Amino acid sequence: MKKIDERNVRFNVLIVLVYIIGIILILQLFNLQIIHGEEYLETSSTRLTRETRITAARGNITDRNGNIIAGTVTNYELQLYKSKISIETLNNTILNIINILEKNQDKYRDSFPIEKENLKFTFSSEEQLNNWLEENELEKGLTEEEVINKFKEKYEIQSDDKNTIRKIIGIRYGIEKDGYSTMKAYTISNSISVESVAEIEEKNASFPGISIETTAKRKYQLGSLASHIIGYVGKINEEEYKKNEGYSIHDYIGKTGIEYAFEKYLKGKDGLKQIDMSVDGTTTAEYVTKEAVAGNDVALTIDAKLQEAAEKSLKENLEKINNGGFGKVYEANAGSVVVLDVKTGEVLAMCSYPDYEPELFLDGISSSKWEEYTSGESALINRTLQSAYAPGSIFKMVSAVAGLETNNITIEEQINDTGIYHAGGGYNPKCWYYTDYGRGHGLVNVSEAIKHSCNYYFYEVGNRMGVEELERYATYFGLGQKTNIELPGEVQGTLAGKTLYNKIGQTWYPGNTLSAIIGQGENNFTPIQLAKYIAMLVNGGKDIDVTIIKEITKSNGKKINTEEIDNYINARLEIKENEIKDLNIKEENLNAILEGMKSVTTETGGTAYSVFKDFEIEIGGKTGSSEAGKKTNAWFAGFAPYNEPEIAIIVSVENGGHGYYTAEVAREIMEVYFGISEEINENRTIY
Repeated sequence: MKKIDERNVRFNVLIVLVYIIGIILILQLFNLQIIHGEEYLETSSTRLTRETRITAARGNITDRNGNIIAGTVTNYELQLYKSKISIETLNNTILNIINILEKNQDKYRDSFPIEKENLKFTFSSEEQLNNWLEENELEKGLTEEEVINKFKEKYEIQSDDKNTIRKIIGIRYGIEKDGYSTMKAYTISNSISVESVAEIEEKNASFPGISIETTAKRKYQLGSLASHIIGYVGKINEEEYKKNEGYSIHDYIGKTGIEYAFEKYLKGKDGLKQIDMSVDGTTTAEYVTKEAVAGNDVALTIDAKLQEAAEKSLKENLEKINNGGFGKVYEANAGSVVVLDVKTGEVLAMCSYPDYEPELFLDGISSSKWEEYTSGESALINRTLQSAYAPGSIFKMVSAVAGLETNNITIEEQINDTGIYHAGGGYNPKCWYYTDYGRGHGLVNVSEAIKHSCNYYFYEVGNRMGVEELERYATYFGLGQKTNIELPGEVQGTLAGKTLYNKIGQTWYPGNTLSAIIGQGENNFTPIQLAKYIAMLVNGGKDIDVTIIKEITKSNGKKINTEEIDNYINARLEIKENEIKDLNIKEENLNAILEGMKSVTTETGGTAYSVFKDFEIEIGGKTGSSEAGKKTNAWFAGFAPYNEPEIAIIVSVENGGHGYYTAEVAREIMEVYFGISEEINENRTIY
């Protein structure tokens, strides 16, 4: 009985406690909502917190010696958030901001289709104008002044000055199209000067809703140097945004070149920053909640100094050809150069002309510049690997290897060039020497045939050997196949022969072999393929993997595993490995061919003797020219030093006329490589 009484007492006490706690909670709620409700509401409505990204610095792209070609610089974006201010205050804020930007010559976004200076429509046709008027619910036939007045009324602009009205409309129109809120900003300018930053921050309270975000912006320190290798970045588009996870719609992304191919490694990991601001848009506090991590540094195999020399020399060579500096004027406006390490396959320099300024693509290239870059000889094509050409006579070393290795010719055998080759079937091609001088070269062996570039000699080789063996050896040297360099857009080219003709359903005739064996017909190879072939020719016939990547380093200093890089780039560029069989080319056969290449540059009668006759280093070379419609493309293939080759060079000039015209480019590159000349563009400093 006593136990029951004790339970009842405890139960009653519990009920009383619950009752008391309930009373306290009700009183506290009354205190919050009724007594101090207005005070807390006012406080909460005057404080806003938003989270913004801290843009991670993009990884550097450097040359083999650590010289930065593409890096990052501190950038200031000017943004506007929605805040609880009047329309009049908003318009005044916009006008005051514009005045500061214009005073400091900073660009800002303005897509309103009436020019600020002369207040004229920017449309190129009446149809475009009418479509825009309809989209903005305006009647057709309105003049510029009438349109401005409509928007003045719409945006409640108080000023009567037309230029002032137009300035405010430009920003308000952008806000209307893009939208903004207390959490989502409208970007007025992607990049403003430190002078503007200082003035705006000094008067922060006068600019409600205005925020300056510090970001890392891509900077191409050496301008257009290696532009086709480096590529460029730009604002991510809708398709790219859907395909790439972890990006915002405001991100930048690699579009071409290394910037595209190694986007995964170059892009860093953004951080987060929390910003507290009052309801009128004034920032009261900000602090980092997550640190940004910079992207990985990608080191290329190229040497910036050698790259500079190659670009400078190629450009000057084109100008010389155009101006008749070699005797005859050719309209030569495009070309390319490749320099390879013959042992490692590393690209030491690779340039394509015309080139472009990657920086211009960062925030959207102007229509006039885009037209300049894409019209005529497009500056956006990397001619070293995206264009394939008939190689002409620089292909003859492949023909010589095939002929010697299959015993259809010997090193000592001489063939009598009488000028006209009677192939039978009514096809009688002439040696170029007969066309120019009315006679043949006479008796020549394989080395002499290369020295004099004797077509007749190789017609006979082709007639004896047939095209099948020629195809086999050309394939071994990588011709008509992608090199699988770590850059997007590489084309395969075509190798003339029965394999190709079977694919396209055509019959191969003996006459086709005669064209193919001197580098004509359907033979079309990229300069990078031809550079690989020359490198293999002079390194003893050993296959090499062409590469432009030296290493990739994380922000913490650790190197990325080579196998990981290879697997990534193979998937990224959809690379399929070539199957190469070692043909074990006889050393004596290669030596005979290289001896012919040496005589091209060192002996009287050699097609490049006039260029290299007084050169300090003994080298090997071969000139070539090939017909392409109404154009005659010019080639030079070279290597140095002769006894212990280190580099192979290919120079190509579209409509360059004669191969020896381009040999000067190779000479000047060799001078820089071997320290004979230190000359580079005096307007650009490479550290």
